[in-house]
Amino acid sequence: MLLTISTTHQPATDLGYLLRKNPARPQSFELSFGRTHVFYPEATAGTCTVALLVEVDPVGLVRNRRGPAGEGGALEQYGNDRPYAASSFLSVAIAEVFGSALSGRSKERPDLVDQPLPLKAILPAVPCRGGEDVLQKMFAPLGYQVTAKRLPLDENFPDWGESSCYRVELDGVLRQRERAMGRHAV
Repeated sequence: MLLTISTTHQPATDLGYLLRKNPARPQSFELSFGRTHVFYPEATAGTCTVALLVEVDPVGLVRNRRGPAGEGGALEQYGNDRPYAASSFLSVAIAEVFGSALSGRSKERPDLVDQPLPLKAILPAVPCRGGEDVLQKMFAPLGYQVTAKRLPLDENFPDWGESSCYRVELDGVLRQRERAMGRHAV
């Protein structure tokens, strides 16, 4: 699973202060279902992007009986989209890794939490059986412009049709305090 968050706020590397993660230092964290990594593929004064990569251990989930119950050794337990598509595992990783940012405070730069910042979050694979309407209803009231593109089951086999997953982009100009409290954009 992957989440990227980008800003063009000047200086863009202030994003590191808000998230309390240093752009110059990749970090990894152990989670009950795998590992998560935080790194900055781009960190300049003009643009900064943080990436949260979550590695779910699908074999560990089945063998350690973490996750939904199922048939003992059924192959479908090992072959599914759980390690790749955004799910509650991503939510747990966000809470664990960016918990201090979710509180709406910044220890090093308290002035930043009240500044409106342009942010773009990208989720490459979000399962959503309700379609784009559900995604709009979920994120637009929080002040985000939502762009969702339904993904094919397999790009090499277009005849197979579309999957229930969407590539989702969320754009907004919000203050960290408002994002933390779920309030609307400025």
